[in-house]
Order: sequence, then C-alpha cells, then structure tokens
Amino acid sequence: MTVWKEITINPETSIRETLRVIDAGSLQIALVTDDGGRLVGTVTDGDVRRGILRNVAVDSAVREIMNSSPTAAAAQDSADEILATMKLKQLRQIPVVDTDGKLVGLEVLEDLIQSKDRPNWVVLMAGGFGTRLRPLTDDCPKPLLKIGNKPLLQTILENFIQYGFRRFFISVNYKADMVRAHFADGSNWGVQIEYLHESERLGTAGALSLLGENPQHPMFVMNGDVLTKVNFQHLLDFHNEHGSEATMCVREYEFQVPYGVVTVGRHDILRIEEKPVQRFFVNAGIYVLNPSALQLIARNQLLDMTTLLQRVVDAGMPTAVFPIREYWLDIGQPDDFRRANGDFPEEFQQ
Repeated sequence: MTVWKEITINPETSIRETLRVIDAGSLQIALVTDDGGRLVGTVTDGDVRRGILRNVAVDSAVREIMNSSPTAAAAQDSADEILATMKLKQLRQIPVVDTDGKLVGLEVLEDLIQSKDRPNWVVLMAGGFGTRLRPLTDDCPKPLLKIGNKPLLQTILENFIQYGFRRFFISVNYKADMVRAHFADGSNWGVQIEYLHESERLGTAGALSLLGENPQHPMFVMNGDVLTKVNFQHLLDFHNEHGSEATMCVREYEFQVPYGVVTVGRHDILRIEEKPVQRFFVNAGIYVLNPSALQLIARNQLLDMTTLLQRVVDAGMPTAVFPIREYWLDIGQPDDFRRANGDFPEEFQQ
C-alpha cells in the first residue's frame, strides 16, 4: 500500500497544513522527508499539542515541532521484529526506510496485531443534578438531554466505542433509574456497562472508590456533560508517551480585560497595556488515570477530580496536560445547550 505517500510533507510545511494532513489521514502521523525522499522527521498529534503548550504558532514551519530523530525500521525487517520495537518503545507507527534512508513505507500497530478492542476502562460521570439547566432537568437528568437526535451521554459513549473501548462504568445519582433504563447493560451497543451508584454526593473522583475491582490499564474519566470530538486514542497515546500518572485535558481560554491595565512601581507607571488579552488553560473535564492513582482515593468520601490531581502532584507523581484542539463544549448553561444543538449537525453528523 502507498497510503503513506499521502501523509508525506517537507520540513517547511506549516503546522496548520500538517494538522490537516494528520486529520485527513487515518494513520495519526505525518512523515517529513527532504528533497531526496529521505526521512528527516515525524509529526504526531502529540508533537502538535506539545507545540501548542510551548506557544509555537500554527503558521510556523513543522520543523519547529517535528521529531527529528524518529525510530525507523529497515525494509528487510520482519513484522515480528517491527512489532517488538513498537512494544518496546510504545509506538503506534514506525516508518520504513531503505539502505539509503529513503522512506519506502509505514507500519501501523493495529495492522500488525489485527485487533482494535482496547482493555482500558471508561468511567462517565452522570450523577449531577443539572441545576443550572432547569427547567430542562426537572424531569430529565442532564446526560439524557437530547443534543441533536440523541441523548448527550449516548454521543459520548458512541465516541469512545468508535476508538475501540468496550468496558464502561456510569456514575449515577439524580434520576439514576432513567439512565439505567436507557443504557441497560450496554448490549445494544455491543459493550459492557456497569453502574456506580452514589447514595450521597461523592464528587468526580470520590465515585471511583465504588469500583468493585482495580483496573489493570490506564482508565478514562469524563464528565457526562461535555460534548467533544477529542481523539481518545491520541489522548491515551499522549498519556503513555509522557509516563504520566494522571493526565488532564485542558482547553485554551481567552479573556480580554475591558480596561487599560497599568503596571505600577512603587509610585510610578512602568507600563500601560490597553485592553490586554489574557490566555489560560482551563480544565476540560476529561482525564486519564493510572491504576496506582486510585490509591489516593478514600472510599465513600467526597473528592473532586481537581483535588485528586493535586494529590498526585503533591505525591511527586508525574502528570501531563493534554491541550484539546478539537471541538469541545461544556453544557452547563441554557445558552450552551442551544449552541450544542446548533453545532451538532455540522460537527457530529458529517
């Protein structure tokens, strides 16, 4: 196959165009070659997101963010040898080069192992009261409110299923019977669904103490009121690549101060900045946790995910932030609900 030729770029290609190449293809990578066709670098979704965190402009040349020392396989390497290298270095793709270093192919993990079902658990938080969305939530829990033609939580579930995740836990409290009646055991979607019932409010992290067994792989935790097109495989890869104990998805948020901001010395003016724009990364309500992070959660005690993440930091465990560049909307207010319904046909029914 020559599909890899469609994801080949040169070092001067812009990051913006590289993103288009990565998103248009199905291989989650772009291959960078020189004028002679020799492999000089690779660019993954994770490389792009790390560039975002370093404030590299998307119109910059991709050489600013590419991996200039990529792992490559020789054309004569066997599939077993390539698969062993992938497992050793936790790679999902390996470019193949000839004896002159020229790019001649690309091997992809899924093609070698012939399996797309993933063992990672997914916990969806659906127990909130949705107070800010009343009266919409007087008779219906927020996760079951219809966005487009289906309940919000169903869209979230189906997005995870698309990436091969098959075991789900749904944390329920407010109108729990309605959530259970809609999703049942998950058989209608070909997956396994179990429920974590909060008899009292435990918070986004405290509900994890209700898991009956310990996961063996990193697990996802996601708020049930977030509409997004995040690539969950990219998120999991990013978490693993960084050796993170806990990874938090973040969204860039801009706020323009409506006044001139004055920087003051002891009594004099140092600088005046007219209506500056402040940029922050804010919590996006999606996380990946290693099993060992769950040891920091006490059973049946109120604990929010932000507090758990701080405990991970305080314990000296490695963490990571994953900047979301895809569509994302937290449905907390009536205006958000209306916007989500307006966005849904274009974003989720293409």
